[in-house]
Amino acid sequence: MSCDRRSTQLRMTVFTAITAALICIAAPFTIPLPSAVPLSLATFAVYISGALLGSIRGTLAVAVYLLIGLVGLPVYSGFTGGPAVIAGVTGGFLIGYLPCAFITGLFTEKSCAKPALMAVGMAAGTVTLYIIGTAWFMMFTGSDLSAALLGCVVPFLAGDAVKIAAACAVSVVLRKKLRPMMTEKNST
Repeated sequence: MSCDRRSTQLRMTVFTAITAALICIAAPFTIPLPSAVPLSLATFAVYISGALLGSIRGTLAVAVYLLIGLVGLPVYSGFTGGPAVIAGVTGGFLIGYLPCAFITGLFTEKSCAKPALMAVGMAAGTVTLYIIGTAWFMMFTGSDLSAALLGCVVPFLAGDAVKIAAACAVSVVLRKKLRPMMTEKNST
């Protein structure tokens, strides 16, 4: 392996770790809602992860976040952590962050980071997140589909649309500023 390739891999690993840390910082801050699913900044950080790092590294950053919470550090919504959270009623939403980051990253890669298509990827990732989280919620609560949608999807539609718009704007700026540093070749 050449020095340039090792340097680029190291840079991407560092940015993956930083992005996982960003998710860990953003996700615990929540606004409780009447349903069991709180409003959080986690999806915003997951969108940025996929848009900035791409499908594989963005998903890896989310996996690192999930593992950090799984071992008990309080990085999940409401400053919780541990296996009981993943195994609980909202665990499907946590698992759903993985395909959300992957789909966001895939659309970003395939579109050469065009903001409109990046937003479509974030929306498609969110739909996947909703499907996994809502199905998981229904399995744990015995709710029917309409009740689950009213508790797990409808209250989040407007907020997620705002988060997608903001994440697109932030991701465009971050990609412009940081992508050259991530892939910069040594001049030696």
